[in-house]
Amino acid sequence: MAGNFQGRKGGYKKTPKLAGRGVLESVETDGPHTEWVGMPPYYIHNIVVDGEKYSYMSSDKELEIALGKKVTFRYKETSKGNFIDKRSLGVVIDPSELGY
Repeated sequence: MAGNFQGRKGGYKKTPKLAGRGVLESVETDGPHTEWVGMPPYYIHNIVVDGEKYSYMSSDKELEIALGKKVTFRYKETSKGNFIDKRSLGVVIDPSELGY
């Protein structure tokens, strides 16, 4: 049971991820960046969703989501800003728009 403190009184509790959703308004890409030798280059996409600023790191040079699309994601708030979790940014699929 080493490392499992969630069931104990006063034990470690992981903070739940925050969820975001809204219309993608703008994207600015910065990079490529390399932190250390051997690390593949990555890009920082600074995006605005419903007036809020977020940062998303990706190995892709371009964010493949069109402006005006409704997106959803998980993120965390830090003193440096809001950071979207890796591989959590996606387009919201609305069944009413599928046209069956």
